[in-house]
Amino acid sequence: MSGFAYAVHGGKVSQPSIKEAIEVPGELVWIHLITNNDHAQAWLSGEAKLSPYIVEALTAAETRPRCDAVGDGAVINLRGLSSDQMIASDPLASIRMYALSGCVFSVTRRALNALELVKRQVEAGEILDPGDLIAALAQEITEELDPVVAELGDTLDDCEERITGHSAFDLRRQVNETRSRAIGYRRFLTPQRAALEKLALLPGDWLRDDDRLHLTSAADRAARMAEELEAIRERAALTHETLTDLRSEQIDQRSLIIAVAAMVFLPLTFLTGLFGMNVPLPFTHSPEAFWWITGACFAMSAAITAYFIKRHWFPR
Repeated sequence: MSGFAYAVHGGKVSQPSIKEAIEVPGELVWIHLITNNDHAQAWLSGEAKLSPYIVEALTAAETRPRCDAVGDGAVINLRGLSSDQMIASDPLASIRMYALSGCVFSVTRRALNALELVKRQVEAGEILDPGDLIAALAQEITEELDPVVAELGDTLDDCEERITGHSAFDLRRQVNETRSRAIGYRRFLTPQRAALEKLALLPGDWLRDDDRLHLTSAADRAARMAEELEAIRERAALTHETLTDLRSEQIDQRSLIIAVAAMVFLPLTFLTGLFGMNVPLPFTHSPEAFWWITGACFAMSAAITAYFIKRHWFPR
């Protein structure tokens, strides 16, 4: 089990060990565990003396953004971008926290990009209490996600501009990938907005008014991103349908060209087959017969082609 701890007391920041941090006094004691095993459960329930409900919430294998009041504190789960390789259906790493007055316990299973930014703020003395810490995490997570969501929209804009007959087949995969990413992000941003809104309204003196404003701002940004992702998902579906229709239209046009060509050569095939029979035929011994038949073939081809052009059967 690995992790780190910070203690803020009287405006000074120290980094005790995880075991020592339990006994360190201060306005903020932040204990963070990075683990994928059962040691975290044993430590949280044994040395940290947290309730089984809180331990289960902090170490659950699968989590969604949530906020639940527990006694004088709250259990908060948030999701953010990770430097680790993530799957399309689960593109965001989770951080699980239990916050109360003077102390915050947090657990991650995968690297969370926003964590390093918040650690720097703590070391710089910009974070002084649990409310500041939670608000800073929420803000960093949403600020990092904002340009990613905007990039998805720009990618889809580019795909829509490039919809032409020759590029339709190449765009299908890019549109599908954009739609898949939008669905994956939206899956967690919608409940994350609800969790941040609920956290901002929780009673308790460990959340100050400015912390609640920051949480509300992060919730509003999450809501806007969720709405944008929903719009991207719908636009991607419409673009995919357009590409499918365009592909069907291209296939129909090519089939029409083949059908017209077949109609032009069908009478010619009949004529050449008729005169190619191994039986006595008129003009068999005439030296001009070949040129008469060739001329008739050209005339028939021209007549049939003119008919199709007049009836607008040729694709445009």
